[in-house]
Amino acid sequence: FQASLANQPLLILAALVTVYIVLGMLYESYIHPLTILSTLPSAGVGALLALLAFGTELSIIAFIGVILLIGIVMKNAILMIDFAIATERSRSIAPREAIYEAALLRLRPILMTNFAALLGALPLVLASGEGVEMRRPLGLAIVGGLAVSQLLTLYTVPVVYLWLGRARLWTAGAWGRAKRT
Repeated sequence: FQASLANQPLLILAALVTVYIVLGMLYESYIHPLTILSTLPSAGVGALLALLAFGTELSIIAFIGVILLIGIVMKNAILMIDFAIATERSRSIAPREAIYEAALLRLRPILMTNFAALLGALPLVLASGEGVEMRRPLGLAIVGGLAVSQLLTLYTVPVVYLWLGRARLWTAGAWGRAKRT
């Protein structure tokens, strides 16, 4: 059991690298996968804070909740980024306008997904009786992570999208100037 816990950080790192590669191929970009992956820390912090607030350990079951949470949070970021990229490319508009429109139009599906998952996990947190010690960490990780990430992701994804877009343009400009000299 201890040996399997020791390998968890490597498994998480391998999963993140795999997700980055797949998203990089999907968007044909090195930058946009970073925007999507930037949503994960808020989800993890929310899950850990909820577990800490209720005096629950980060068990295997809670870890499964964190993995589930990562999928939901990344899906929400993908909804917004995918729409912004498609709008930016199809209508040739500025990234700021594209991400603003994406945030407005994808807000309802993001909220619906989050509230459905949050309300679905609430019985796990509020349950009593036999076996509750097994289910409660799963619910706490999901509810805490979704609550925190919902608040932060809606603000941070547009900011990171614009910031990394500017960094990409700046490095492309610096690269072009270096090639000319």
